[in-house]
Amino acid sequence: MKKLILLFSLLILFSNCSSDDNINNNNPYLPNYPVNITINLDLPSYVNLQYPSNTKFLTGPGYGVLGIIVINTGSGFNAFDAACPNQALSSCSTMRIHGIKAVCPCDETEYSLYTGIGDAQYQMKRYRTELIGNTLRIYN
Repeated sequence: MKKLILLFSLLILFSNCSSDDNINNNNPYLPNYPVNITINLDLPSYVNLQYPSNTKFLTGPGYGVLGIIVINTGSGFNAFDAACPNQALSSCSTMRIHGIKAVCPCDETEYSLYTGIGDAQYQMKRYRTELIGNTLRIYN
């Protein structure tokens, strides 16, 4: 009986653990493309990211679905896909940066760049970030 209780307790404990740092990218509108980007924050294009609340829109091959929006939160970095998370991909699917929010032009839904949450079913697609010295790695 003690072994059964111990096993049950361990099962509950391990089922609550997650290795994805609360990143949930299960969104039927957005494909999962591999992302592995490294940017040097000392370069003139990225130097503004060294200061809290500053953002940068990154585009190019391998930069997510429609680009990546990066923000310095003051305690780290957040990186989100620039594709509207609650719309099928279309000509209006690329989000715009408006201060510390991202706005989907399709439906004008606003999302916080600190949390990725907006007033819609799906939150922004988040990518992992890792700061090593002055080099920021964005990956999934």
